[in-house]
Amino acid sequence: MDLAKLRNIGILAHIDAGKTTLTERILFTTGVSWRMGEVDDGTAVMDWMEQEQERGITITSAATRVRWKDHALNIIDTPGHVDFTIEVERSLRVLDACIVVFSAVEGVQPQSETVWRQADAHGVPRLAFVNKMDRVGANYEAAIGQIRDELNSPAVAFQVPAFEADEFVGAVDLLRMELVTHGDDVHRVLDSRAPVPEHLADEAWLARQLLLEAIADTDDTLYEMLLEGQEITTDRLVASAREAVLAGDLVPVLCGSAFRNKGVQPLLDAVAELLPSPLDRPPIDEDHPPSADAPFAALAFKVQADPQGLLTFLRVYSGSVTIGDDVVNARTGRRVRLGRLYRMHAMEREELRTITAGDIVAAMGVKDTSTGDTLRSPRSAVRLETIRCPEPVLFVSVVPNTAEDQMRLSESLSRLRDEDPTLQVRRDTETGQTILCGMGELHLEIASTRLEREFEVRARFGRPQVAYREAILGSAAGVGLVDRKIGPKGFYARVAVEIEEGEGITHDELAIGGEHLRAAEAGVVERLQRGQRAGFPVHGVAVRIVDLDESAVDSSPAAFRLAGGLAVGDALTKAGVRVEEPLMRVEVSVPDDYVGGVVGDLNSRRGRVSDITARAGRQTLVAEVPLAAMFGYATSLRSLTQGRAAYTMVLARYAPMPEALCSRVFGSG
Repeated sequence: MDLAKLRNIGILAHIDAGKTTLTERILFTTGVSWRMGEVDDGTAVMDWMEQEQERGITITSAATRVRWKDHALNIIDTPGHVDFTIEVERSLRVLDACIVVFSAVEGVQPQSETVWRQADAHGVPRLAFVNKMDRVGANYEAAIGQIRDELNSPAVAFQVPAFEADEFVGAVDLLRMELVTHGDDVHRVLDSRAPVPEHLADEAWLARQLLLEAIADTDDTLYEMLLEGQEITTDRLVASAREAVLAGDLVPVLCGSAFRNKGVQPLLDAVAELLPSPLDRPPIDEDHPPSADAPFAALAFKVQADPQGLLTFLRVYSGSVTIGDDVVNARTGRRVRLGRLYRMHAMEREELRTITAGDIVAAMGVKDTSTGDTLRSPRSAVRLETIRCPEPVLFVSVVPNTAEDQMRLSESLSRLRDEDPTLQVRRDTETGQTILCGMGELHLEIASTRLEREFEVRARFGRPQVAYREAILGSAAGVGLVDRKIGPKGFYARVAVEIEEGEGITHDELAIGGEHLRAAEAGVVERLQRGQRAGFPVHGVAVRIVDLDESAVDSSPAAFRLAGGLAVGDALTKAGVRVEEPLMRVEVSVPDDYVGGVVGDLNSRRGRVSDITARAGRQTLVAEVPLAAMFGYATSLRSLTQGRAAYTMVLARYAPMPEALCSRVFGSG
């Protein structure tokens, strides 16, 4: 495969913007699927999980490969729900570009903004696709304005929508000044191109001038050609636009209706013409260019359970390997053998013998490999940046019904954690309960259902509770001393620490090191995880171990582990701690008649409304509300608005919990 003709792209969006429907139309248009799958009736190819088909939402990212004209496209369809944001994060980590889908009616929505910022963080070039142009209330210009203003993006229209008798029929391609239509038959294979009709000529000409100016602002030579009135060929214009997109100076905006299969083919053309190949992206380093001849280096960006074992998804950045070759896991230093290799199409697979630079594939049976691990050639020393996971905000207790379920539970939770690193498991030392932590109510609900259905674990799940944090109020020093007799043998260790705001554990130059120092550090970590006031982990604290004292006879790693925890506990008591709660950014779309009631309800939940805007005949409220006050909100909102309002919620930040409320819930500090 010519790498210049390869595109590794993701499709991102807010939930219900039409992202998976667009992917299904791409599969049909490129001939991968013989019929068009539908999200609503559970036939979408990319939504392969049983719960995805039942709920009509995407829960896990799915990969596929299609061919369009002379290009190959590796596509990852990602979830739109905030609870599954890790799927977007790890996909963006390995993609070269993405398509961000927006609803022409709702415009920029909370998760639209989240995924856009994630793409910004990874420096991923992108296209914007304004979907649902066939809906009542669709507003292409308003959507572009929101993409520019709310996302601070250099978005520029590459198309002008075309309507006949208020019905969306296609769009004018501003690069070629042609009208592209698909007709009423969604099963047609090819679009039609025709001259721009007279009633669209003026609008299209003005839009093209804006497009030319935007591209010329990034290309001095093109700018001079425009000033001199020279004729600019389409190929020259496309080349300049592509350079601007690759540099992040331009975001092309296209439009269509994925459900009606309109605008899909021009979008595929734009992917091929404007988005980068692996050759256009920065290499790992000079020793690992995107070439089959370079040393092998790949990132394991996802692990997925399979009836035959664990599938490890890989993005290959350089080199090539064949079935049976040994590679090294940079994290563990161990050699692992690559057994079966697959190109994935959702859960269907095509077996491969060799994988090479640019590929996004899956490997079966790669032992002891986790999300974010680097697999490399034994002759390479490279280690790729790992994938960072957000902290969970909710947790539930899990109580297995029988001893047999208890045995199954541990293994099952381990497999779920391998797949989804945002699921965390801990054990409550006081009650002995297993605690499952996740990103939201839906996230935990999906996990609990999978435990019951897939892993056949019968258990009782507690009510979701908020994952608070603790933070120190100041700096302090603390000492932990363990000095006791246990039978004929003593148990002695002394650890002194200092804490302040920051991150990490460091130590002064100490006479005592080795396993005793490591044990003291382990005790520090354990104590910070237990918290001080409310039993939640302490964040934003830097610990420095300033002194260790041992007995030549009575000291042991266990004693230093205990003393390390006691030292930090002493320092936390002296510094004081506060409890921090997660604040959610809540966006409510509500008819005018119900705005007052909704605002009052948000205020009663300790919410602060920061913005109210009119959008498509409704009011959109933006507020910050403590997560603890949002349980049952969907039911309350339905009651307040007779079911005519909708809301979305994403984590905004952690903030100190009001002291009066904190004392009432957790006791005085």
